[in-house]
Amino acid sequence: MSDLSVFFAQNAEASTIEEVVVSERFKDREGVPVPWRLRSMTEEENEAVRKAVTKRVKGKGGSYTTEIDQNEYIAKLAVNSVVFPNLKDAELQQSYGVLGAESLLRKMLLPGEYANLLQKVQELNGFDKDMNELVDEVKN
Repeated sequence: MSDLSVFFAQNAEASTIEEVVVSERFKDREGVPVPWRLRSMTEEENEAVRKAVTKRVKGKGGSYTTEIDQNEYIAKLAVNSVVFPNLKDAELQQSYGVLGAESLLRKMLLPGEYANLLQKVQELNGFDKDMNELVDEVKN
């Protein structure tokens, strides 16, 4: 039997933080692209994000079902994973003429940059592995 203490909170690795150049368009004074800092989230944070984008939709016969807005879910996942720049900064949002961090991301980035950011955020949060990879990991 293995040692249960490896699962104690103090023995778990902290969330992962990575620096990623999301866009070559944001440069420092020397002309070097400035990396963004991204972090992984906990499932508890993920649940809060998922709950925020879940809506009750009235179906046939008056019954209700729940529906998740996937675009908003991914946008909120990204916002919650971005540490720097501070997307919730009012001055930064004002400079782009938007309100809200999700709107800011969509306004700041080109479509390809936004897609690359979302891909990296998903990788950091463990969504990058397909089911076959997970099965292989469990076997080993």
